[in-house]
Amino acid sequence: MTMPDIPTPQEDWHWPVFAETLCGTMTDRERLGLPDHYVVGRLDAHIEKAYTFLHAHSKSALLDLLKSGESSLAERIVAGNLLALIGDPRIKVFAPTMIDVKGGHVSIGSAPEEVDGVMKRFSGLGLHRAWIEKECPAWEVELKPYRIAKHPVTNQEYQAFLLDTNYSEIPTSWQFRRFPKERSNHPVYTVSHHAADQYVQWLSDKTGRSFRLPQEAEWEWAAKGEDQREFPWGNQFDADLANTGETGLFSTTAVGVFVGGESPFGVSDMAGNVEEYVAEYYLPYPDGSFIQDHLVDIHGEYRVARGGSFARFRDLLRTKRRHGHNPKSPTYAMGFRLAESI
Repeated sequence: MTMPDIPTPQEDWHWPVFAETLCGTMTDRERLGLPDHYVVGRLDAHIEKAYTFLHAHSKSALLDLLKSGESSLAERIVAGNLLALIGDPRIKVFAPTMIDVKGGHVSIGSAPEEVDGVMKRFSGLGLHRAWIEKECPAWEVELKPYRIAKHPVTNQEYQAFLLDTNYSEIPTSWQFRRFPKERSNHPVYTVSHHAADQYVQWLSDKTGRSFRLPQEAEWEWAAKGEDQREFPWGNQFDADLANTGETGLFSTTAVGVFVGGESPFGVSDMAGNVEEYVAEYYLPYPDGSFIQDHLVDIHGEYRVARGGSFARFRDLLRTKRRHGHNPKSPTYAMGFRLAESI
């Protein structure tokens, strides 16, 4: 008996359209835009072939491939996964790669007249207007120069924290609470903002440096830059530049594999892969209105998250979008990224 051929889906296979009225009643699988039966992802066959080709490559060759804009996305995904198993030299627990971001007088958020355009551009994703109004009005803030991590905190880094502190919060994404070696260089997720706060305090104490979570305005500025990009790389969405629902992986990837998706400052994974907590709890922007949405109903007060994830769609990848954690659904993949005061 021979194995059936694996079908190769079209490149745009996973762009579901949601009716807004159904958003609150969807199952998690429906929320991912998936049918009840098994379907093959648009990159699955390419990834399988890349494993066959790359499994014997050296660590240095895999690292070069991962950083190369000339390699395919499937090749970079596989190179990252192989590095997870043999050791990724980019992951340095006590010396994370940080990027300097110049401060200055910057504009954060959206003008109210932009909301109609956002709702039109992202129609079919079940958006409520109030979610976009949450980022209104635009306001001005003076930012001091700061540093932000090139990558979100990884499973390997979080494991070092757990081993050193005996902290009790083990990510629920670690099946049976065992460290996923095969995802050691993937972003850690399914952690609370309390765990993120504890991690940055631990790392600051261990290194003598001023690590912290980024302020919400710092995160947005590092993502969009002076030209106010809608996505970190520009104003047009591309499913090959970020790990999101449209990419169709429905799992994390090693940090940094989406070459070309970096922000104007060279920061990776600010769109997709995992959502990222910032330092502040949700409050309206100056002169804005408080939005009583489902996150307020769940939490009362909640920590803001940014950036979208592998389990969310392109609307959450917008650099101005404000979000948060819904513990009722595993499609909220919550992680975090370091900032540092200079």
